Amino acid sequence: MSQTVVVEPYNPEWASQFLEIKNLLWPAVSEIAVSIEHVGSTSVVGLAAKPVVDIDIIIPDVSVLSRAILQLSKLGYEHRGNLGIVGREAFRASQPLHKHNLYVCPEDSISLRNHLCLRDALRANPALRDEYAAIKYRLAAKFKNSIDDYIEGKTEFILKVLRDHGYGPDSLEAIRIANLAPK
Repeated sequence: MSQTVVVEPYNPEWASQFLEIKNLLWPAVSEIAVSIEHVGSTSVVGLAAKPVVDIDIIIPDVSVLSRAILQLSKLGYEHRGNLGIVGREAFRASQPLHKHNLYVCPEDSISLRNHLCLRDALRANPALRDEYAAIKYRLAAKFKNSIDDYIEGKTEFILKVLRDHGYGPDSLEAIRIANLAPK
């Protein structure tokens, strides 16, 4: 996939953008969702990021996924499938309020656990956050026209953080494979 990669210094507006989108989404999914979480780099104060807010709607299990798809379609979201990531269903807004990625994840999914673990580790450790920012800037400069290579380049850092937080070899290998750039 070819997409220009832009990494910007932390913008406090990202938190406000998340809240605006959450407030739009919550009434539509409140009867089936557990919560809505701001994840990804824009959710970590002080972390450089691509200016795209990542949002996870957490559902209790896949039995309510079809209802989530229906409710989100009423808000103009297109269901895009899991895009190769098990336990994470992607959606695209037809008329986005702000630039964002929206996912629906069962609360027991490894994808959700990864998002929350990485976010919380970076929030808790400024040195780790700054190390990640430096990697992101370097990769954005190196792969400015390839989002896939940028993502693959971040993988070893992410795996290190997850390994340090108790993730086992099978989970880490699945994440590594999911983040490989198509060849």
